[in-house]
Amino acid sequence: MNKEFEQLIASAINRRSFLKKASLSLGSVALGSLIAGQSGLHTAKPNAIAGNGGILGTPDIPARAKRVVYLFQSGGPSQFETFDYKPMLEKMHGQNLPDSVRKGQRLTGMSAQQSALPLVGSSFKFEQRGKSGAWVSELMPYTGSVADDLCFVKSMYTEQINHDPALTFMQTGNQLAGRPSIGAWVSYGLGSDNDNLPSFIVLVSNNAPQDQPLFARLWGNGFLPSKYQGVQFRSGADPVLYLNNPEGFKAADRREMLNALKDLNEAQLEIFGDPEINNRVAQYEMAFRMQASVPEITDMSDEPDWVFDMYGPDSRTPGTYAANCLLARRLLEKNVKFVQLYHQGWDQHGNLPAALTNQCKATDQASAALVKDLKQRGLLDDTLVIWGGEFGRTNYSQGKLTKDNYGRDHHPRCFTMWMAGGGVQPGLTYGETDEFGYNIIKDPVHVHDFQATLLYLLGIDHERLTFDAEGRRFRLTDVEGTVVKRIIV
Repeated sequence: MNKEFEQLIASAINRRSFLKKASLSLGSVALGSLIAGQSGLHTAKPNAIAGNGGILGTPDIPARAKRVVYLFQSGGPSQFETFDYKPMLEKMHGQNLPDSVRKGQRLTGMSAQQSALPLVGSSFKFEQRGKSGAWVSELMPYTGSVADDLCFVKSMYTEQINHDPALTFMQTGNQLAGRPSIGAWVSYGLGSDNDNLPSFIVLVSNNAPQDQPLFARLWGNGFLPSKYQGVQFRSGADPVLYLNNPEGFKAADRREMLNALKDLNEAQLEIFGDPEINNRVAQYEMAFRMQASVPEITDMSDEPDWVFDMYGPDSRTPGTYAANCLLARRLLEKNVKFVQLYHQGWDQHGNLPAALTNQCKATDQASAALVKDLKQRGLLDDTLVIWGGEFGRTNYSQGKLTKDNYGRDHHPRCFTMWMAGGGVQPGLTYGETDEFGYNIIKDPVHVHDFQATLLYLLGIDHERLTFDAEGRRFRLTDVEGTVVKRIIV
């Protein structure tokens, strides 16, 4: 650093910056005293944020899972056509939803004005699969083939009845935007197991209907340091935007630029003491390392034909759900902590039989293949696989019910998810809905319970992993959440 630059930096340290630094220091002392009296909480420390490790250091409890892949089916898959078999709906097909079942519960504005709410049975057959006897629709033959590896949770519920707040709630623990996502919380708590790849990576299908938007805030860091946000990988020549060097720009040039940028940031850190500067440096350095690691991980040329055949024909087309499932397995092999897949198009208010058939064709084989692939590679035991959406669908038809067609509205009162590996009991069906599939009658699992359980499987006590922001301590599960220990091995 030359003399002129040093003088320029020194001149910036005026009375205002001095007072700012002093106030920050005093505030840190006071905050430290408060935290010291509240043992057992994990809160941010500057050295933990700046490094590659998480705030926990080591897990609170024995971890069942080392990594997570979350196959998020955006739009609200219908449980009645997939995993929650209800013969009663077939018997009462076309009859009005009894008031004794609905119990005055709210409806969306899309069906609240209907003069009738006709019950509709599934157009598709169900069969009990595997030794567990789990009920699986004919739309999901591949998922049915791995039923004994899955734990079905049929009693999920949420308070959110519309897509955006429900999506946000599932991914961040709050219906309002601005909170950290699950993957960000996991990265904050546990850090990274691979210095050359982000700990939280996001993949969005390019072969899904764009019926509902997805926002980057769903995998954002919220008020956590920016280094914990999810990094989206895209299909094509540039999986990560702005990662590659410009034409005519060599790696050595990039390294020289980063060194100079690091000097500038360190000078700013000396002046202002803002830990976010360290995070900025860490992100630049990660991007530099990713220039070598990302092309290697996204190059599928070393995968044998039988692997592509297992995931399905779409797996050869970058960016499809099937290709993203295969890429997810490669990322998990490299010890990426949290991989999130998003597949849109599950919002069938009308034309459900045809639309849902297409959705299942695009996702069923690859979802099951990921479970099989992880299992045969010895990775399933310590990898948690999650499949599910933001809410369920109604047992009645939205709009006109015909012989061959119907739709289903949003239903937050109950929906189905499944999990595999990572410490959950295989071949288990947990929770139960009534014979109409409208209300939960056994073992309800709230969104916060699901989130608490996910963290528990990773060795994190959800009540202890907190972050101080805006004058209070925040956590993923807010002030709720109970670990569902009966689904854990």
